[in-house]
Amino acid sequence: MDRLEFSRKLARDAGRLAHSAFGESATSMKGRHDVLTAMDGEVERFIRRAIVAHYPEDAIIGEEEGGQGGARVWLIDPIDGTANYARGIPHYCVSIGYLEHGVPMVAALHDPSHDWLYSAARGEGAWLDGRRLAVSTCGDLGAATVECGWSTRRSTAAYLALVARVMDAGCAIRRVGSGALGLADVAAGRSEAYCELHINAWDCAAGILLVQEAGGHTNDFFAGEGLSAGNPLIATNGALCAKLADLIGIPITS
Repeated sequence: MDRLEFSRKLARDAGRLAHSAFGESATSMKGRHDVLTAMDGEVERFIRRAIVAHYPEDAIIGEEEGGQGGARVWLIDPIDGTANYARGIPHYCVSIGYLEHGVPMVAALHDPSHDWLYSAARGEGAWLDGRRLAVSTCGDLGAATVECGWSTRRSTAAYLALVARVMDAGCAIRRVGSGALGLADVAAGRSEAYCELHINAWDCAAGILLVQEAGGHTNDFFAGEGLSAGNPLIATNGALCAKLADLIGIPITS
């Protein structure tokens, strides 16, 4: 089984495991507005065991148990959108990305609430189950929807300034609580862009490849310490990439 097929099956199996305790898993707090459920750890361990069994030489970095990078590394977010998950809001996913030498090569993202499986491989396109994905063709800021992700790692003032710039340009604003699904929405053409002033690599490794393979554009997220410490992120369609990069203040590189 190649890594794409492996990751597809693993993401779906992990998503079904997560959904078995949807809205019911015991919760604690890692920090301000940073929810942790017992199922986060269970799902991450499930994914890790499968990767170690099939690809024992690969490195693994997960949100809950950490890890270190390598030439071949898997990035796991066992439940992206944990606050939604814990509250019984059906907007969360399992995200699995695979990188070689810092370049995203394989992505699999499972949305258990809809049983939707997103996947991508470099040079082979992005898919939602059997349907090939393509970003929106919208080129009008006044008709565009932009999701502005929020993180406590940046100031409230900086976030509100970002939202104000985007709204003043005429865009509609969303924030739904899952960066991975926000990127999937860009790849599927449901929104024109996703941006966040700081996001961790496990949240977006799969989504970045989905957007790129669906014909969209992103910044060079994995430059510098992006893998270990996170970075700003922008992902857009082609028609608005230059305008939105300038507006949001994050340069597009791919």
